[in-house]
Amino acid sequence: MPSERFESNAAGVPHNFRTTHWSVVLQAGQTASPEGSEALEELCRTYWYPLYAFVRRRGYEVHEAQDLTQAFFQRFLERSYLESVDRRKGKFRTFLLRCLDHFLSNEWDRSQTRKRGGGCVVSSLDAECAEARYRLELTDELTPEKVYDRRWAQILVQTVIARLGEEFSGPQERFEQLKGLILDEPGSSSYAQAAAAAGMSEQAVKSAVHRMRRRFRELCRVEIGKTVETPDQIDEEIRNLFAAVS
Repeated sequence: MPSERFESNAAGVPHNFRTTHWSVVLQAGQTASPEGSEALEELCRTYWYPLYAFVRRRGYEVHEAQDLTQAFFQRFLERSYLESVDRRKGKFRTFLLRCLDHFLSNEWDRSQTRKRGGGCVVSSLDAECAEARYRLELTDELTPEKVYDRRWAQILVQTVIARLGEEFSGPQERFEQLKGLILDEPGSSSYAQAAAAAGMSEQAVKSAVHRMRRRFRELCRVEIGKTVETPDQIDEEIRNLFAAVS
């Protein structure tokens, strides 16, 4: 798919918002579109783990949850699944979870568990690593829906941080020293400590972090813009993002 160029206006909304991924995916439900298929596959890869965590929290055992998640995406990635999508569905995150919940409740044939993978486009994901990651996470009392939202938020933040690192013009070691300050993570170095480690003045570190935080917010808007139907939904999703990780 051709790379998208996001240019923000004064309100921070991409001028070419109508070419973002969720819009392309919705269009793919009506016509055979390679761009739509690629966009859908990319979004599904991003959401694989949050949905897997949702299924596990619903009480399914490891292999059953792996099979269910894989089978869901195998069905979801069929273009016919999108033919009846209402463009007013809004956010991809909400739509996808609704589809999975329906799948778990009404559409799963347990005899298909023997067909693990089944050639699904996202079958390259290492399901065993997903389970190891799930077990390492802190046990809490969150509902399956809250678990899904939190994992979505964490993956989105990780994606944005990775993009920020790719854009960073200095040594990657310096970026690693500064990125904890971008999110004000607990236990991260102080400005003075980061300055000493990076060989910079404390004021230079503060200026760099300020610029990186601003770019972080811009990239968050771009990534969230891929998963909503209209620009006015971006701010709402940003609020949901920070609520999920707080």
